[in-house]
Amino acid sequence: MRKTILWGKVMGKYYISGFADEIADDLETQISSVKSLGLSFIEMRRIDGINLIYHDDAKILDIKSKLSEAGIKVSAIASPIGKISINEPFEPHFEQFKRAVEIAQTLNTKNIRMFSFVLPEGRKKKYKEKVFNRIRQMVDYAIAHDIVLLHENEKDTYGEMARECRELMDEFGGEHFKAIFDFAAFVQARQDTIKAYELLKNHIECIHVKDAMYQNGNIVPAGMGDGKVPEILRRLHWKDYQGFICLEPQLDHFAEDIVQEEVEKAFAVRLRGLSSYESFLLAQRSLFQILV
Repeated sequence: MRKTILWGKVMGKYYISGFADEIADDLETQISSVKSLGLSFIEMRRIDGINLIYHDDAKILDIKSKLSEAGIKVSAIASPIGKISINEPFEPHFEQFKRAVEIAQTLNTKNIRMFSFVLPEGRKKKYKEKVFNRIRQMVDYAIAHDIVLLHENEKDTYGEMARECRELMDEFGGEHFKAIFDFAAFVQARQDTIKAYELLKNHIECIHVKDAMYQNGNIVPAGMGDGKVPEILRRLHWKDYQGFICLEPQLDHFAEDIVQEEVEKAFAVRLRGLSSYESFLLAQRSLFQILV
């Protein structure tokens, strides 16, 4: 019999995580907030406004201790690796990547979020070999250190569209290189998300839940944009998906961009002046209206 448990296992073997730095900068508030929401995982991105990879060992050990004491696990290190211009030097960036690996191991997660480099507009073919050479070095290092690289589709990077994401998966996909599926980023790139899902469905290890509108690219609650979030989550469930579903709300300014009455009716919330915590809570409610 199918069992639904909010914020733990949800209708199967997948788990809910979230970007708690969207609630607060400081770790203590992040922890208290996600605990109040019932979360037991965080995708760690920034503490005190600084990405995790730029903190020193003492700070990382302090983070580890506080997370452990609170019973919070790290679903992934949300690194900025690969989110630089392809024309920037790679050697210092590779050192940052190695630092991300160290931190992941310290925080007891195998997963590191990364990107496939920002390209000059319309120059994918010219830079494909350079992108692949850089990612090959990172994948080799990940294999050697038993790390899983989670490639996120992102506007203006090589992996902006599903076709190029699939190329990366065909070349590197396996135990140590998998896909993040970000609905909003595909919408912002004018990509049909169903077609994207069908291309990538066998490689998806993490879902970033935020929706967006084709009209202006702005972020809206899941299911209220053009990302076809309900349909894709249904397909994942039928496929017995076993990865993470990660809330990345980015809803601070969405109220100006959608029909206010529609959202107020659906969620019974006051839209304008939402706090960061309230925005995260709204993202939670929009997701669970789809899942349950």
